[in-house]
Amino acid sequence: MRFWDTSALVPLLVTQGTSPQTDEWLAEDGDIAVWTLTAIELTSALMLLAREGAIRERDAHETEVRIDELLRSCHTIVDVEAVKSQARRLLRVHPLRAADALQLGAAWEWAAGRPANRIVHTLDARLAVAARREGFRVIPD
Repeated sequence: MRFWDTSALVPLLVTQGTSPQTDEWLAEDGDIAVWTLTAIELTSALMLLAREGAIRERDAHETEVRIDELLRSCHTIVDVEAVKSQARRLLRVHPLRAADALQLGAAWEWAAGRPANRIVHTLDARLAVAARREGFRVIPD
């Protein structure tokens, strides 16, 4: 099982330049762990793509259905209090945005505080640096 940040999940749902790479990761290990608020972040990303004209609004709404399908098969980190505590610590240590700190806090909870050899997938450079510093193996390297 691997932890997937929202940035890595978007190319699974919407064809992008990184979609072949994320499809390959999924083929390597289809067991996905996610943060409980990932559905909200995915919807936000889809609507942003629609507003920017990268995808049609109708396609964004149709893809929302696929979000639910994808996330039903995932292991979801739901311990909000534990994740909040980790996220606050991470914000003091790393230059992260709040949502990224929550993602990394969820990854920390998923790893039960032992990130060595645990893989995190993210396409966000700042989150990748913080995850590496916390001891996770980040793909892409």
